[in-house]
Amino acid sequence: MTAPASHSPSTGTDTGLILGNDHQHRCWWPGTDKAYLTYHDREWGYPVDNDIRLFEKICLEGFQAGLSWLTILRKRDNFRRAFDGFNIERVARYTPKDIDRLVQDSGIVRHRGKIASVINNAQRACALIEETGSLAAYFWQYEPPTAERPSTCNHAVLKALSQTPTSRRLSKDLKQRGWSFVGPTTAYAFMQAMGLVNDHVEGCVIRPQVAAARQQFQRP
Repeated sequence: MTAPASHSPSTGTDTGLILGNDHQHRCWWPGTDKAYLTYHDREWGYPVDNDIRLFEKICLEGFQAGLSWLTILRKRDNFRRAFDGFNIERVARYTPKDIDRLVQDSGIVRHRGKIASVINNAQRACALIEETGSLAAYFWQYEPPTAERPSTCNHAVLKALSQTPTSRRLSKDLKQRGWSFVGPTTAYAFMQAMGLVNDHVEGCVIRPQVAAARQQFQRP
């Protein structure tokens, strides 16, 4: 699966549930890490329509390639500082000197290609906002149809959902628009995190909360 997994389930690989200190079952992937648990409980899967958060997330998913999400999560505040809070218009104006500056920033992932990709994607995002009105309006067009969703959501099912037909369509369209580091697996991880799908496993205490938030959410 494309959930930011780094831990194995302790209550069975079929369910993908772990029992927390609060005696509540949760998805297996946060393990016992406090920052990961907070991210799992308060962010992952809840629907997002804020353009800055959407842009930030797709950029950070690009940085995650080859790394764990926990590594990126622990550096997220540093990324926000380094990239002006992921203000799209500001980042779009970055120059090669900014790339040189960011490559020297030990608080982030110092990968020149990924740093340049953020700037490129900010420029592409500006064009997309001009065309569609907002990133939210664009991305929420890719909320997958019910027929594409699995009938059961457990560890085994999610492990096989590293990408989907919709994530492949999203990736293809972004690439045609000039975006980079937006492969279909990255696109699906973005969809999971930003609430376009609810991939908390069945039995997770957060799954019904995310379901309620998605039901109440006003699509752009």
